[in-house]
Amino acid sequence: MSAPAASADAELDRILTSFDTNYSWNYGSVKPELRDLYEKAKREQWNSTTELAWDTPVDPEAEIIPPVLNPLADYGPFKKCSSKEQAHFRRAQLAWQLSQFLHGEQGALLTASQLVGAVPWIDAKHYAASQTMDEARHVEVFSRYVNEKLEWEFPINANLRSLLDTILLDSRWDFKYLGMQILVEGLAMAAFGNLYQMAEDPLLRELIHYVMRDEARHVAFGVLSLDGYYDDMADSERRDREDFIVEASQLMRDRLIGDELADVMGFDRAEVQTLILESPVMQEFRRQLFARVVPNVKRLGLLTPRVAKAYEAMGILHFQDADPEAQDRAMGIG
Repeated sequence: MSAPAASADAELDRILTSFDTNYSWNYGSVKPELRDLYEKAKREQWNSTTELAWDTPVDPEAEIIPPVLNPLADYGPFKKCSSKEQAHFRRAQLAWQLSQFLHGEQGALLTASQLVGAVPWIDAKHYAASQTMDEARHVEVFSRYVNEKLEWEFPINANLRSLLDTILLDSRWDFKYLGMQILVEGLAMAAFGNLYQMAEDPLLRELIHYVMRDEARHVAFGVLSLDGYYDDMADSERRDREDFIVEASQLMRDRLIGDELADVMGFDRAEVQTLILESPVMQEFRRQLFARVVPNVKRLGLLTPRVAKAYEAMGILHFQDADPEAQDRAMGIG
């Protein structure tokens, strides 16, 4: 085996997946809304190589993210850091966040490719194929920004990896939709929106805006595909979905908090975790991540009393009547 091939093989991380693959011999439109969404996806394809200004200079240690979003600003060990060390932390903070976006997009790429085979309607296969292309492009742009502009890529967070594995390994196609399109993509849209509004780098803002246009369609793909699917589902099967929604939501809120940043700076992990979890700014940020998830869970009929109770405890139930489409229009991506 040649050295490059051996190196590439060493970087692979294999999991064994199993799910039903469905031919669909009905080539007519079973869900016209999905066919319309597919037409929109075709119209909105973009080439990141030519449409993004990659020659834009980026200082990776500049204040690309405003200091107000630093939950460690009043932390004693951070305040003792030199200006150079604090700039190093800013770079690590952004690199960690964008690295997790990058890894999440690869999870979305693999999930979309599974949906092409798993979904039972030709309209959904068409759209899942277009989403697979979208996700490949998202992996490309985040990888390029992280490695060329920030020159710092973090490994995937263990908790994000666990959630992605759960989605990829489940054999039920609706779980893949529920996990990726409704939860992960919904949370990502909120995180992207926050970064788009706050980031100082024009290249990053432009990149995020293009990605959000795609992601808005991906969430709509999940909602349209699952609309009505849970109406007559047996209680035991519905309970599986409820458990998954609650557990995944709690995981994404409380455990994707960047322990790795404490390691970079030599800070105490437990102290940093407590600061991040108790920071009013970060608490509000984590709540806002669910502004698109909760109304879509409700639309699918899965905001059951059990889920509503969990969401009330998380302080996010009030989002149930939010309008994700209006949020998209406000940022010019509707």
